[in-house]
Amino acid sequence: MGGLIFLVVIIVIVLWVLASCVRIVPQAYAMVVERLGAYKETWNTGIHFKTPFIDRVARRVNLKEQVVDFPPQPVITKDNVTMQIDTVVFFQITDPKLFAYGVENPIMAIENLSATTLRNIIGDMELDETLTSRETINTKMRASLDVATDPWGIKVNRVELKNIIPPAAIQEAMEKQMKAERERREAILRAEGEKKSTILVAEGHKESAILDAEAEKQAAILRAEAQKEKMIKEAEGQAEAVLKVQKANAEGIRMIREAGADQAVLTLKSLEAFAKAADGKATKIIIPSEIQGVAGLASSLKEIITEEPKSQN
Repeated sequence: MGGLIFLVVIIVIVLWVLASCVRIVPQAYAMVVERLGAYKETWNTGIHFKTPFIDRVARRVNLKEQVVDFPPQPVITKDNVTMQIDTVVFFQITDPKLFAYGVENPIMAIENLSATTLRNIIGDMELDETLTSRETINTKMRASLDVATDPWGIKVNRVELKNIIPPAAIQEAMEKQMKAERERREAILRAEGEKKSTILVAEGHKESAILDAEAEKQAAILRAEAQKEKMIKEAEGQAEAVLKVQKANAEGIRMIREAGADQAVLTLKSLEAFAKAADGKATKIIIPSEIQGVAGLASSLKEIITEEPKSQN
């Protein structure tokens, strides 16, 4: 019975030892294996077997990208302003062997390295440049840290300045400066607005005056054209009236001729026309000589006609 128990214990121990010699490495991890205290190999993802009592897993390494937020560090600018700046470092382990044997505490090493690098960079910059050059500082820090951590099997992918905290007095001065700048911009914008408004009003008056002048010009043109049309119509009416009078006179003469009137009748008609022309308003009338003779003949005939009734009585 005692021998059976011993055998069972031996079997259990053997199974435990065999089970401890089997390791499964999950995804995005690696294991550094040592044999008798010396580096042997690095296990990647999958199942692996080790020699019992001789081999051991010295370190389990996470190969994922990791983020470390370091506390604020005091830095001094070129113009002697002390600020507090905290950084965020994104890194990834690329060589598990170098990471395991390169440095004792990699995270602390990166923190101290980032602090010294940040002080060197900020020490060459003034306050205003520091506040406006985050991207430049990030790029310089990433390049420096990547080179420094390469022997440790670490690759620095990105470095970000999380906060830049200047002293309270500097913050107050900056706020006053920003307030004054905003007020200056407001005054400039107001002045530009008033200027544009004045220009627009002047242009409006100018356009109005031009439109008024154009309207007056068009009105004058229309009045002149209307007066011109009126005078043309009046002249045409007078010409038409004269033409009709002349036609009537010509028609009268034609009828007289057709009636067989002699020269005496025509002369009498001419005298009637002169009488109508005078109409008691003319002060002087020039009568042709041939008409004067006819006028004397007309007077003699009138006297003969008046004497004949008297002799008959």
